[in-house]
Amino acid sequence: MSTSPLTTPKKEREDATLDVALRPQYWDEYIGQDHVKQNLRILLDAAQKRNEPVEHILLSGPAGLGKTSMAHLIARDMNTNIRVTSGPAIERVGDLASVLTNLTARDILFIDEAHRLNKLIEEVLYPAMEARVLDIIIGKGPSARTIQIDLPPFTLIAATTRIGLLSGPLRSRFGVSFRLDFYTPHDMERIVARSARLLGIAIEAPAIVRIARSSRATPRVGNRLLKRARDYAEVRGTGVITDTVAREALKLLDIDEHGLEPMDRRILLTIIEKFNGGPVGLQAIAAASSEEEDTIEDVYEPYLMRLGLLERTPRGRSATERAYAHLGITFPRQKALLS
Repeated sequence: MSTSPLTTPKKEREDATLDVALRPQYWDEYIGQDHVKQNLRILLDAAQKRNEPVEHILLSGPAGLGKTSMAHLIARDMNTNIRVTSGPAIERVGDLASVLTNLTARDILFIDEAHRLNKLIEEVLYPAMEARVLDIIIGKGPSARTIQIDLPPFTLIAATTRIGLLSGPLRSRFGVSFRLDFYTPHDMERIVARSARLLGIAIEAPAIVRIARSSRATPRVGNRLLKRARDYAEVRGTGVITDTVAREALKLLDIDEHGLEPMDRRILLTIIEKFNGGPVGLQAIAAASSEEEDTIEDVYEPYLMRLGLLERTPRGRSATERAYAHLGITFPRQKALLS
């Protein structure tokens, strides 16, 4: 079973145009992540004063939180070009060589999903990041030889949702590393309001609050829900997203006030009903809920843990007392005594 395109924070096809339309053009338009922005501004200002390229930057955190937007803002601030690619798109050394040799001085290379780079590609990146040289092996066996191609000074910005899958040697070559966190309810309200304004959507304040709180603290999800609420308002209402329209649209999508969708509830119910509340391993949950392990770990777990509905321990995953309450199930007295 594939995850819902509405509440998954991963980028879907329909997001490409929407992301570009709503992407902030200036730092003042980028809502939230204040700690990261403050540190980045100091880093960028220092690089500009020294007239140097900015250091290599690693951005991590759950999908849909604005890592790509942040990379574009860095390029704009440094007044340079940005070349965008992704880990899955760089399959061979030749693919990476083509990208690197086409960079000009001070360009920014943005690699999304960097955790999906294969080890061979990583090894080619090491000298490129450190010494700005590209080592290429020509031929095979005893006759093989290595040539070096000088690269212009450039900045690599890598984004990852699973920083633990990046090798230590690659992580160590980034000058700075920042983690983006889920957004606060207030920031999400500001984001939804801004998106509605840019898209020309008529929406009332209570509806902004409702959509923001159902957005899994993730701007990409909030923007999708906003569009679906607009569709509902135009078909079933007057075109204005009122609180009633927003509530009915979310109900039709089977998304509750906390942003939980059917698969979230299925995962929790699987742990509670089939594994006595846990702890249980990820593989068993995936098999019992008919969902992929990576999807559970990347899409559902971070938000369920943020809400305090799921615990992850060395022994496995467990549903919390709060999860029982949310689902309307009595928390076992035995578990209460043990906790």
